[in-house]
Amino acid sequence: MRYEGQIFRPFSEANSYLLQCTIGCSHNQCTFCGMYKDRKYRVRSLEEIKEDIRMAKTQYGDLEKVFLCDGDAVAIETDALLEILHTLYRTFPSLRHVGTYVGPQSTLAKTMSELAALRAAGLTKAYLGVETGDDRLLAEIKKGVTAAQMLEAGQHLVNADINLSSMVLLGIAGKGKRAAEHAIATAEITNKMKPRYLAALTTTPVPGTVLYHKVQKGEFEMPDPFDTLEEMKLMFENITIDNLKFVGVHASNYLPVSGTLQKDKSKMLDAVNAVLETRDRDALRSEQMRGL
Repeated sequence: MRYEGQIFRPFSEANSYLLQCTIGCSHNQCTFCGMYKDRKYRVRSLEEIKEDIRMAKTQYGDLEKVFLCDGDAVAIETDALLEILHTLYRTFPSLRHVGTYVGPQSTLAKTMSELAALRAAGLTKAYLGVETGDDRLLAEIKKGVTAAQMLEAGQHLVNADINLSSMVLLGIAGKGKRAAEHAIATAEITNKMKPRYLAALTTTPVPGTVLYHKVQKGEFEMPDPFDTLEEMKLMFENITIDNLKFVGVHASNYLPVSGTLQKDKSKMLDAVNAVLETRDRDALRSEQMRGL
C-alpha cells in the first residue's frame, strides 16, 4: 500500500485498514503534538483515494474495519467524504466500522444534518482530542477552541450517533495545583459530553514541539508518574456518568487501568490508590517500556 509520510492511528485501530484521505492535520498547532509537523495539510483527490481502495481490495480481499488518516479526515468536504464512505462499503461487503480522528473546529464546521448523513453512510467512530476541560489550558496548548466549543463539538458527534472516543492528556497542566484543576475540569466536560469511551494518555515531550522546548528551558515542569496517577484518581472521583468505558492502557501511561464507570469505579480507584500509597516505582511501567 502507498502512504505519504509517517502514519498514525489510535491503538484500538490496530486491525483496521489505514486509508490516507488527507496529508497531515488541518489544525496542526497543538504545542504538545509532533505528529504532522513535517508536512503541509492537503486533501488527497478522490481519484487517488478510490485507487487506494481498489488496491486494498486486491491486496486484502474483504475488510471489516477501516481507519481514515491522517489527522482530521472530517475536515474533508462532506460530499467527498460521503463518496469515500459509499465506495468503501460497496467495495468491502463485510465492512462494519469506519473510524477517524476529528478536530473540534472541523467538527463544528459541519451541520448536524451533515454529521447525521456521515453516520448514515457508515462513519461509525470518531476520536476527538479533547485533552482537557480547562479553558485556560486549552488556550495555552493552542487547541484552537474554548472548552465550550470543545463540548459542543463532542455533543454534536454524540447527537449524530457517532461512537465518540474522547482523548485526554494526563500531565498536560504540568506540576502544581493546576493539575487538579485540569483533572476536575476534564471530568466535568466528560460528564456533559457523554462520550462512549474516555481514553487517557500521559503527556510526553516530543523533540521539536513547543512543549519540548519549554521543558528544556525550564518553563514547564513535568509531573512525576505519581502526579499523573493523582490526576487519574481525581477524574475517576468526579466522573458521574454511567457506562463510560475508560481506556487507560496506552503505552504512554505509567499504570494501565481500564474499566467501565460507574460499575468498576471502586476497583479502578483501588488499583490507583494501592500504588499511590506505596509510591513503589516497580509497580509502574518503566520509562523504557513507555511509548507514544
